[in-house]
Amino acid sequence: MTVTHHPTKAGRRGVLALGLAALTTAAVPTAAVPAVAAVPGPRRPAGPLSPAAALAELRAGNARFAALQQRYPHQDAARRAAVAVSQHPMATVIGCIDSRVPPELVFDQGLGDLLSVRSAGQALDEAVLGSIQFGVEELHVGLVVVLGHERCGAAAAAVEYVRTGNPVEGHLERVVEELAPAARATRHLPGDWVENTVRANVDRVTRRLARDAAFSDALIVGARFDLDTGKVAFHPA
Repeated sequence: MTVTHHPTKAGRRGVLALGLAALTTAAVPTAAVPAVAAVPGPRRPAGPLSPAAALAELRAGNARFAALQQRYPHQDAARRAAVAVSQHPMATVIGCIDSRVPPELVFDQGLGDLLSVRSAGQALDEAVLGSIQFGVEELHVGLVVVLGHERCGAAAAAVEYVRTGNPVEGHLERVVEELAPAARATRHLPGDWVENTVRANVDRVTRRLARDAAFSDALIVGARFDLDTGKVAFHPA
């Protein structure tokens, strides 16, 4: 759907208010924890990993992150010198721009381990799709993870847009329009509408990529990051 009439400033503020509120929600207080020293992990073999092996690495890294037992791998001088001349990332992660969901930290990875492609709400455009294709075709990355997250501001803005019908002005319109189908599809489902939209959007993006011939050589997997626990749930598990 393309909106052609011009929104009022009040209308635009109304559409984005919920999304901005979601992004600035106060964090749940947690007890202070001591800094965790880097623990060298096992060296992975040079060259691309299989999708199954890469997925196992991501699961293990996220388990460390959630348990506050990070190893901070591949961040030493030797690794920096190695990736200066070539790179063999094991996975591409399509994530949100949200500052609380940096893929390298969430999966406890280091230099050269991941290709991170980030847009608000994992919104797809030609630049994002081209970036994913570069990883699959040129770097032979066999695993692509679509990473949504709890309390996504872009999903909240899409829900408000569908709820009110108020259009969004400028470049943000593209983001909201990309997530609006997921918001519409979940409008009458029980539970939290924003959370349902996050999950539906991950599924929608995952299916779209899986149908694209440009990514036929890669395993496409959906996932959701929980801001409270630090855990990533993969779909399918």
